[in-house]
Amino acid sequence: QVQLVESGGGLVQPGGSLRLSCAASGSIFSINVMGWYRQAPGKERELVADITSGGSTNYADSVKGRFTISRDNAKNTVYLQMNSLNPEDTAVYYCSAEVRTIIRLGLTVYWGQGTQVTVSS
Repeated sequence: QVQLVESGGGLVQPGGSLRLSCAASGSIFSINVMGWYRQAPGKERELVADITSGGSTNYADSVKGRFTISRDNAKNTVYLQMNSLNPEDTAVYYCSAEVRTIIRLGLTVYWGQGTQVTVSS
């Protein structure tokens, strides 16, 4: 099986920064796209950013210029650097990964447990 573990969430003041990390572990053969989603109270889950194994990135309009997604393929880890945070960024952030395992080479999407990000004075 594959497990994704997120870290780095917490409470930050408006204008501040946080860096989220998500490490994948298990019987992994390879990982295709990795991404970050978020879900705010009363809202649907939305894509924040994703990144391919080759480094191509995609961002939601609301975070362009403020957030940066990156990955370390050797560590099976994806990061989200969040700058200029505002209260509207408050949400539970989830990472995802498209994974080929050693026993199943077809792509399967896995999700982390989520990490809370709260932006407040």
